[in-house]
Amino acid sequence: MAKKIALGILLLALVVIVFVQNPGEVSYRIYFWRFTISQMILLPLTLLIGFFLGLFAAGIRKRRP
Repeated sequence: MAKKIALGILLLALVVIVFVQNPGEVSYRIYFWRFTISQMILLPLTLLIGFFLGLFAAGIRKRRP
C-alpha cells in the first residue's frame, strides 16, 4: 500500500512539474472562432477529458454481453 501511495505522489509531482513548465498561451482556430488559452489550463483539461473518456469506454465494455 505504501508503494502505491509513493508512486501516486511521484506521478502527481511529475504531472504538476509539466504543467508549471508550460505557462505559455496557445491559440486555436475552429472555423470562424478563435480563442487563446494557457497551456497550464489546457493540459489538465485534456488530461481530465481523456481520463473520463477512458472510464466511459471501460464502462461500455463491461456492459456488453
